[in-house]
Amino acid sequence: MSQVTVRSVVYQLDGQSYESRLAFDADHKGPRPGLLMAPNWMGISAGAEEIAKSVAAKGYVVLIADLYGQSVRPQNGDEAGAAMMPLKSDRGLLRQRMQAAFEQLQAQGDAAVDTSKLATFGFCFGGCCALELARSGAPVKAAVSFHGSLDTPNVNDAKNINGSVLVLHGASDPLVPKEQLPAFEAEMNAAGVDWQLLSYGGAVHSFTDPHANVPGKMMYDAKTASRAFVSMHNLLDEVFSA
Repeated sequence: MSQVTVRSVVYQLDGQSYESRLAFDADHKGPRPGLLMAPNWMGISAGAEEIAKSVAAKGYVVLIADLYGQSVRPQNGDEAGAAMMPLKSDRGLLRQRMQAAFEQLQAQGDAAVDTSKLATFGFCFGGCCALELARSGAPVKAAVSFHGSLDTPNVNDAKNINGSVLVLHGASDPLVPKEQLPAFEAEMNAAGVDWQLLSYGGAVHSFTDPHANVPGKMMYDAKTASRAFVSMHNLLDEVFSA
């Protein structure tokens, strides 16, 4: 049985050290599609690594983007919010850090990546990050957002999107304002993007997070999580086989 390995990828950006995590099956020698994963607001964490390992086991090389810096590892919601908000309010900076991690995914030497088959996915804040990377014009075949916010300061940037977009949304999510959904649809349609938005009845925020347990606000939903991951893998199979 294959064993997924997780290794650190350390690099510099603007004089600051970042430490992303690379997940891959070390027994597989040939090049595989590369996925950049943007974690939730807690950043690099054991939970993020578990998700990356489960996705890597499907035949991918997955890099978890360190968006905060090597010395910033939030331990609670207050610390996570303090680390996240400067990036949410400065999408240019957010995109710069996603792009730096994206380049590391392609340049690292631990696992062979097929650079013609690249995609990004993310969770909550990370879903926003995945969409922003796509809006920046990065050469991704797909961008997938799990229970992420959909707003962006410049909707015209959607014309830069090169691949398909999949949004996996909890229909009862109180943390993603409902007005963001029609605005996102209009943004994607105006740019002619190949997009899907799947809305899961009864699901709230963080439905993929086994540790989420705030009823009515942030709750794990095993059935919805399973359906959402199947939808992501179906899209990746489609875009990587085209």
